[in-house]
Amino acid sequence: MRHLFSFFIISAVLSGLLVSCNNKSDSPDHDESIVPPASGIAAPKKISYTIIGQYPHDTASFTEGLEFYNGKLYESGGDYNNSVLQFGDAKTGVVEKKNKMGTDSIFGEGITILDNKLYQLTYQTNIAYVYDVNNISKPIKTFRWPMEGWGMTNNGTDLIITTGSANLYFVDPETFKIKNTVAVVNNYGPVEAVNELEYVDGFVWANVWQTNRIIKIDPESGHVVGEMMLENLLQSSDYVQGKTDVLNGIAYDSTSKTMFFTGKRWPKIFQVRIN
Repeated sequence: MRHLFSFFIISAVLSGLLVSCNNKSDSPDHDESIVPPASGIAAPKKISYTIIGQYPHDTASFTEGLEFYNGKLYESGGDYNNSVLQFGDAKTGVVEKKNKMGTDSIFGEGITILDNKLYQLTYQTNIAYVYDVNNISKPIKTFRWPMEGWGMTNNGTDLIITTGSANLYFVDPETFKIKNTVAVVNNYGPVEAVNELEYVDGFVWANVWQTNRIIKIDPESGHVVGEMMLENLLQSSDYVQGKTDVLNGIAYDSTSKTMFFTGKRWPKIFQVRIN
């Protein structure tokens, strides 16, 4: 009887294994190629887009910040002595006003416009400049920023700043004090090197430095809810050895509901509609 009982037990186990193996081949829940999210957060949705225009871009500008405001494209370019703050026509590429604000130590970084003031970060000098948006020739105020300055946008109330980490810093525009910090996280964990920012309809869009990846972030949770790959925007003939650099620069035109993308010393700027 003991042997017969063991036989039934073994048969039941083998049957269970067989059912399990059959389920494994039929069910995606058991597909070994699917890696469970490390963070418990859903993978970001893929965002498709259509390029609706491409226009000339100032190849002297090492683009760090981009902003579309009142029909003009404002731009902050870095590279120390070559750093500039400028604005002009997005579709002709003509620069209408240029402030050469760089020095041996001042490296221009991200910008945003809030309440007719233009805010500009600098890279490692812990200085943030504030300009009257109608006169970018000279700052009307400066603030101390305790970390590196990378990207910047605003949600209508707070400035939102990146420093090269996975954090978004929400900052009081009147005092430049940090009010809140949110970590940017996708299904694999923290997303480092979050860079240039744009706030669009309740979400923060950002490029990840040294990649062609644009991420869409829920600013409340920090979760990356969407991802867009801007591959092959430039043709090989567009590149100048030693000058043309990485993708950097996001601006949103709320009138046409389109976005502008460019890069450091790129010869072109691209107007894109999100599908």
